[in-house]
Amino acid sequence: MTATLNEAPPVTPPDDGPARVASPKRGRRSEGGILLAILVGLVAVALTLGPILYLIVGGFRTQENLSTNPTGLPDPWMWQNYLDILSEGTFWQQAFNSLLVALGTTIGVVLFGTMAAYPLARYRFAGRELVYLVFVTGLMFPLTVAVLPLYFMIRNLGLTGSLWGLIIPQIAFALPVTVIIMRPFLRAIPKELEEAAFVDGVTRVGFFWKIVLPLARPAMVTVGVLAFIGSWNAYLLPLLLLTGDASGMTLPLGITQFQGQHSAATTLIMAYTALSMIPALVFFLMLERRIVDGLTGAVKG
Repeated sequence: MTATLNEAPPVTPPDDGPARVASPKRGRRSEGGILLAILVGLVAVALTLGPILYLIVGGFRTQENLSTNPTGLPDPWMWQNYLDILSEGTFWQQAFNSLLVALGTTIGVVLFGTMAAYPLARYRFAGRELVYLVFVTGLMFPLTVAVLPLYFMIRNLGLTGSLWGLIIPQIAFALPVTVIIMRPFLRAIPKELEEAAFVDGVTRVGFFWKIVLPLARPAMVTVGVLAFIGSWNAYLLPLLLLTGDASGMTLPLGITQFQGQHSAATTLIMAYTALSMIPALVFFLMLERRIVDGLTGAVKG
């Protein structure tokens, strides 16, 4: 007897139906969405940079040109406005004061904020979440609420009119946001790295200085830039705490005094304001990518 083999029927590919043809309407919708996104981006850029550019360009105008053609380009370009301000020693003294206050605030915020966030992120102890809640609650109280008792405290300490009397409270009010940004970033550091460091004989303090701080550099740059810009632009605290002549003021206060002295020279005021704003703006643009990296790491942690 001969065995018969059942041959399998040929496999036919599944019928996917008629080939899909890209709809012209769908393509037009996609192009329309891209154009809309570009338009919204241009509007956002114009709303953000428009006032800044107008302020800088306005400093090159004459008073007559500003009155007759406020939206056009300067005619002629009045470079003397900026040169007159830069030739004054008062402007440079106020800029130096602002730089000292901003640097002191930034160093204090980064150092103390990281030191406060480290145990809240790495160690378990009774009341840890309660301490963290205190820092979070600090975001709910604006400076204007505490400005009066803060003034009396600074006055009793004898720091009124001193730059230290301005640096210390600015550090305190910047600590909540610093701890909130730094805590998840420090928590993301692998536990195995800490255990390996302890096996090698590194103390907890040594681990913090030698390993944690270098790894937390992106987040530290983020909180440092935020503290620097916030301190540079601060107005309310300097207004209350810095008394005396113009040489002891910061630039935001200097703008107010300069405006009172030259109330009729609007173009000079615009030039003074532009020069006061440019350092913080340049500093922010230089470190913009590092700020985003630090915030992204904090969110992932």
